[in-house]
Amino acid sequence: MTVMTRTVSADRRPRILVAAAAVLAGALAFAAPAAAQYRVEIPNNIAACQAGSGPAVLVTISGVKSSSGRIRVQSYRATPSEWLEKGRWLNRVEIPARAGTMTVCMPVPAAGSYGIAVRHDVNGNGSTDLRTDGGGMSNNPSINIFNLGRPGYRSTAFNVGNDVRSIAIAMKYW
Repeated sequence: MTVMTRTVSADRRPRILVAAAAVLAGALAFAAPAAAQYRVEIPNNIAACQAGSGPAVLVTISGVKSSSGRIRVQSYRATPSEWLEKGRWLNRVEIPARAGTMTVCMPVPAAGSYGIAVRHDVNGNGSTDLRTDGGGMSNNPSINIFNLGRPGYRSTAFNVGNDVRSIAIAMKYW
């Protein structure tokens, strides 16, 4: 049996290492956007919802019952594997609550089908307190004891093109 071996000359080794590093960097470049597509906390930048600034969603939230606590607005892809699934939100805007009506600009990664969930943490403790906290979702679906506040993605889905889409969400308190 003959074993063939190939020796790489010393002058070619740096080029091979550079090529290997380039391949690794390319692989990481493709992996990074996949990991970075979820859980992005952003400020409420209303200017990002001016005409021609899309794709984005201008969310008007009505019925905020008090100016205490915080309002959290999260965007999700309108798919069964992502809608309201832990850690699968795309962008989050969290701002101090203001009684009455509030407006939030929610940029989205691309044209497509999305859902928006809003939560009012009235005492600002970071936990859902069913007796005081409120919530709402895009398309204002019915929330009741039977769906435990988790309507399906189809009832909350709406399409966003390459411009700004306006939606209205009415808060509900239990």
